[in-house]
Amino acid sequence: MMKDACYLGSIATARSGDKGNHANVAVVARCQASYRYLEQVLTAERVATFFESLDISSVERFELPKIGSLNFLLLDALAGGASRSLRIDTQGKLLGTAILELKLPTPNNLGEMRAIDY
Repeated sequence: MMKDACYLGSIATARSGDKGNHANVAVVARCQASYRYLEQVLTAERVATFFESLDISSVERFELPKIGSLNFLLLDALAGGASRSLRIDTQGKLLGTAILELKLPTPNNLGEMRAIDY
């Protein structure tokens, strides 16, 4: 547990969805400063650890700097997908909401990162 932490949702928004057994989570920074920060701290490993209860086989990260977004592909995250899984969220729609609760080290310029400039 981090002593000095902020929630991802305080500096970004997120959307998610599915393709078969895999989930996609896009994290969109509120501003350029928060995107630069997220590039450094929001790693595929951190996302994999956050979602470890889903038994994901791996996480891939894709950077989209022109739109201030990081996209994460969560492989084997949906227990077989919508037609096979017994989970409540078989399509990964709530993963975007869930990731906003991920705790990150608090940046020095947190106030600046809450502004929307995209």
